[in-house]
Amino acid sequence: MEVGTTTHRLALLGTGDYISDFVGPLGLPTDIDKFGTVVCVAGGFAVATIMPIARALKERGNKVISIMGARNRELIFWEEELRRVSDELIVTTDDGSYGRKGMVTEPLKELLESSTRIDRVIAIGPSVMMKFSARTTEPFGVKTIVSLNPIMVDGTGMCGCCRVSVGGETKFACVDGPDFDGHQVDWDLLFARQRIYLEQEETSFEDWKRQHGF
Repeated sequence: MEVGTTTHRLALLGTGDYISDFVGPLGLPTDIDKFGTVVCVAGGFAVATIMPIARALKERGNKVISIMGARNRELIFWEEELRRVSDELIVTTDDGSYGRKGMVTEPLKELLESSTRIDRVIAIGPSVMMKFSARTTEPFGVKTIVSLNPIMVDGTGMCGCCRVSVGGETKFACVDGPDFDGHQVDWDLLFARQRIYLEQEETSFEDWKRQHGF
């Protein structure tokens, strides 16, 4: 999805083009174990992240129920890939143009209220979606892992841009994360830090468009 300067620049690359540097993976690997029944919740672009996690969980003997959501049908991708590694797949769209109309938190709550024992939830996607997934599971006492996406600069924890507060402690997503207990995250602080450079991001994009005739 082309959003700002960097993603528009990447989208202009063609076959045989390259970028000078790529750093990763950063942080700690996702905890994969035999938990029982795991619900994997993916919002939008995060299907690309959830799919290998769901596959690894399935290979470890878990029952995997996946929920994937997007704003509309056009933004749905990797549905069949995720279906192949899940025991059950629920698809939602905000506008009802495909699958079930509504947010991913609605089927998540229904699963938690059902007779099915849910042992763990992994929710990855936009921060607001992860926040409300964690809020949905909290009354049920089901451990919920989220993958935080604060602004990162150097990827070593030295710059401090990706700092988040988890359980009252300062953590750095690029070295301590990106996975954290969603019930312990200070979501208000995360949202505030994600908005801190909006003006600079918009200026950068406008300058780039002028330079390239867009």
